[in-house]
Parts: sequence; C-alpha cells; structure tokens
Amino acid sequence: MAVVEPTLRLERQLLKDFDLIIALDEVGRGALAGPVAVGAALMDARGSRRRVPEGLRDSKMITEKRRPEMAERAQAWVSASGVGWSTADEVDEVGIMRALGLAASRAVQSVVDHGASLDRTLIILDGNHDYLSAVHPASVTVRTVIKGDRDCASVSAASVIAKVARDGLMASLHPEHPAYHWDRNKGYASREHREAIRAQGLSPFHRASWAIAEAPTLF
Repeated sequence: MAVVEPTLRLERQLLKDFDLIIALDEVGRGALAGPVAVGAALMDARGSRRRVPEGLRDSKMITEKRRPEMAERAQAWVSASGVGWSTADEVDEVGIMRALGLAASRAVQSVVDHGASLDRTLIILDGNHDYLSAVHPASVTVRTVIKGDRDCASVSAASVIAKVARDGLMASLHPEHPAYHWDRNKGYASREHREAIRAQGLSPFHRASWAIAEAPTLF
C-alpha cells in the first residue's frame, strides 16, 4: 500500500477565510497508563506556502527511531507549537472524552501563550468528534477532519510533536516503575504490560477506572 503524503491543500483553502489555523491531534487515548496528550501546530498563510518537511507523516507512519528528528523539524516548520496534557487521574475523574477536551484546550492555550489570537482562527481537529468546544473557556471555531493526521500536513505536524512528547514522558517514568516496561510499550496494552498489572497491581499513573488487566492489545 502506497504511503499517503500529507499536503497543505486544505489549509491553503481554509486560510482564504481565516487568518490562522491551529491543527490538533491526540495521542494516548487508548493507553492503560499515563496522560493523554494533544499536539497543536499553528499555521498562517505565509507558513502554508512553505514546503512540507520531507518525510512528515501521521506519527503512526513514522518509525520510532525517526520520530524525534521529525518532531524537531515539524516544530521548526510551523509558526508555533505546543502540547496539552490530561492526567490519568483526570481521565478517571471526567472520562476520556472530556479529558481529551481538557488536553486540547491546554494545547490551544499553549499556542495562544506564544502570541496567537483566537480571533479569525480556525481549529482543525483530527477525527469526527469535536471534544474541544464544550471545554475551552473561550469561543472557538472548530472543523473536524477525518484522517486529518494522514492528509493535512499541519495535523501531521501536531501528531508527531505530541507523540514524541508523550513517548518521552512515559520512558522517563520507566526507571521509577520498571515492571511495566513503559520504555517499550509507552503505557499501551502490550502483553507484558498487562501481565505486570496482574502481578504488581496498578501504579499511580494507571487509569484505575478502566478494566485494564484484561484489556486487548491496542497497538
């Protein structure tokens, strides 16, 4: 199967009506441990005329070895970027969809903190569900795009930025909780992770509200 290369076709079209685009994509939705993260990438009309970095893809289509370099290139390519987080405790407290909204709101705010205004700004959200609008404290204009992380280069950038940030966080937690092998599985439901949960119980970083010991492998 041929690899789909993301383009800026949609972004250029949308920037005829908006001054800025903030592209969002989440990682960690299906993990058993650790936070959910949402990456944000800011694009303006000038930025949309830049060449897409060679090799930029949805983060799932980039090898783990190459992701850090690609994340650096993506950050340098967009006007501004950031990552918003929602903890495992927040997932337990409010549910995964609202936790995604909180992380997305924090990602948007991280870009606003770089000087971006939400006036005449469109937010592209990967997927088919707007989990941001009900959570963000300010009014936002959101367009959901199915397969946005595959087709839209700005969303691909947000995807790889978030993926590298979250993977790095989970790897940094491994020495404190080595039994779960988060350096390898990044908190997802690998066989070794589930077996460790059965043997060791839950850590403070697990999503305790989920029946996770019997969860299927999600990657």
